[in-house]
Amino acid sequence: MIISAFGDLDRCDIQALENAVKHANKPDLLLFAGDIAYMMDSDQTKKYEQVIKILDQAGWDCPIIAVFGNHDAGGQEEEIVKKFQGRIFFLRDQAVSVSVREKTVGIVGSIGVLDTTTMWESGGVVGMMDQFGERIEKLNKLLKNLKDDFKILLTHYAPTYKTLEGEPEDLWEVMGSEIIETIVKQRKPNICIHGHAHFGKALAFINGIPVFNVALPVNNNRIVEIDTDNLPSE
Repeated sequence: MIISAFGDLDRCDIQALENAVKHANKPDLLLFAGDIAYMMDSDQTKKYEQVIKILDQAGWDCPIIAVFGNHDAGGQEEEIVKKFQGRIFFLRDQAVSVSVREKTVGIVGSIGVLDTTTMWESGGVVGMMDQFGERIEKLNKLLKNLKDDFKILLTHYAPTYKTLEGEPEDLWEVMGSEIIETIVKQRKPNICIHGHAHFGKALAFINGIPVFNVALPVNNNRIVEIDTDNLPSE
């Protein structure tokens, strides 16, 4: 099974995605790791429309599972979910099971967790940290309950600091979470996928589990292709 994934298209020219699709193989499953649109856009749905048009022109008719990022979580989420239902399945601290090539793929999806709050998060420091605590518990439970043939944790924020190497170290705690890393070690999904880190590493490992940073900038505007029968190893 071929899984393709990308994120952080928010400030890229749409041409970058069009070129990336042209140079990629048609996948069995496509994952969006957040920040497809930009929160300052008056109509974020237009960016998603452009993305779907490119995928349709390329014949990419596979299931699409997505999470929101911090830049495209600007108040238009409900409109986006409603407009693209049936084409994109958005996960917001949820899990879904998809049948692909006679196997089931279980995906737990979320914007993710930060080890400390940031200026771009709303609700204040106490409010956000309480929300992160609740999310940690929920993601742990969702991963524990996955019974599928292949299991994925899909987030926008990094589930480890290991793929943040290359970013300023003093920013790591506002870009990802070592707490989520402990859950990954315990629940053992087959792979983790995230975006957000434009200058981090494209690949790292948590106890042998591949963690893919699929942000377009860190992958030279290429879509990440994952062959589940030939996963990378440390």
